Amino acid sequence: MTVTSNKRLYTPQEYLKLEETSTEKHEYRNGEIILMTGGTTNHNKLAGTFYANLLLGLEDEKYEIYMGDVRLWIPRYCEYVYPDVMVVQGNPIYQSPGTTTITNPSLIVEVLSKSTKGRNRGDKFRYYRSIPQFKEYVLIDQYSVLVEHFVEADDGKWILTEYETKESILSLVSVQFQISLESLYKRVKLNEGFA
Repeated sequence: MTVTSNKRLYTPQEYLKLEETSTEKHEYRNGEIILMTGGTTNHNKLAGTFYANLLLGLEDEKYEIYMGDVRLWIPRYCEYVYPDVMVVQGNPIYQSPGTTTITNPSLIVEVLSKSTKGRNRGDKFRYYRSIPQFKEYVLIDQYSVLVEHFVEADDGKWILTEYETKESILSLVSVQFQISLESLYKRVKLNEGFA
């Protein structure tokens, strides 16, 4: 017996048109439109703190920094996603039309939730690595003090460094920036609520 699925698949153009008028954010995964769930207060604090410190730390540099609402197009995997924080070295390369979707981040930061951590560490990371400019990836846990920092080496391999104490200092490689985990987690209430 053959079972057929009635799941509707959309073209990237249909997705973009729907997203223009939507009151909610959606990701696009090779034809499927996926509703993004709401974030937690910890998620918001961590992404906001990282973004604000990065913005202040790089104010005199030639970088563009985006948080949450700017879309990323990953052409090889036909995906539109909304990373928590992205940094572009130089000028952004936009996917036409408009200025809502970029294609060239060098650094991506994601705050992990129970529902997204597997995808952020797995498929999404693999998809991000298909972007030629992408060189650095930071994953921030919102339930415990844990930051996973991936940097692409000269031979194309990715090197992981984990930080698990508030005394640790995260030093980025693609930009001149450091932040202590004490500062990053300062206003975060750990081990409260699980999404």
